[in-house]
Amino acid sequence: MRARALVFIVVLMCALGSAWPIASCRAAESAATVDEPALRAADWTAIKKVIAEQRNALKSGDAAKAFSYASPGIRNQFGDAATFIDMVRTMYSALLTARYTEFLEGAVIDGTVIQPLRLIDPDDTVRVALYIMERQHNGTWRIGGCRIAPSTVQAT
Repeated sequence: MRARALVFIVVLMCALGSAWPIASCRAAESAATVDEPALRAADWTAIKKVIAEQRNALKSGDAAKAFSYASPGIRNQFGDAATFIDMVRTMYSALLTARYTEFLEGAVIDGTVIQPLRLIDPDDTVRVALYIMERQHNGTWRIGGCRIAPSTVQAT
C-alpha cells in the first residue's frame, strides 16, 4: 500500500504543479493505473455528485443534508449534524470559502477510492481536498473522510 500511496502523492503533486521532473510525473501516472480495479464512469459521476451536493449543503448551512452524505462511520464519529457542520466550519473552512473548485481525476489505491477536488481560495491559494469515498451496500456513495492538502501553485 505504501508504494501505491506514494505513487498517488507523486501524481497529485504533478497535477498541482510541483517541481517534480516531468519524467517522474509520467512514470508515476503509469504506475498508478497498474493492477487497480477501474470504476465505471457512472461511479465517478455519482461520486462527484455526492461531493458537490454536500458542499452545496454545507455552504447553505443545511447541516442535516450535508451530514446525510457522510458515511455511517463519519456519522457515528460526530453523532449529529450540528456537531458535524461545526467541525467542517472549524477544520475545513476552505471547502466553504473556495472561489473556484474543479474535480481532478480520481484514483483507486489498494481498494480505497479517492476523489480529489482542487480548491482555489479568494487569495488565489490552491489546495486539494482528497475525499475518501465508500460504496454503501445499496450501491450509493458516501464520504468516508477528507483531507486538505496544500499546493505550491498560485492561481492567477
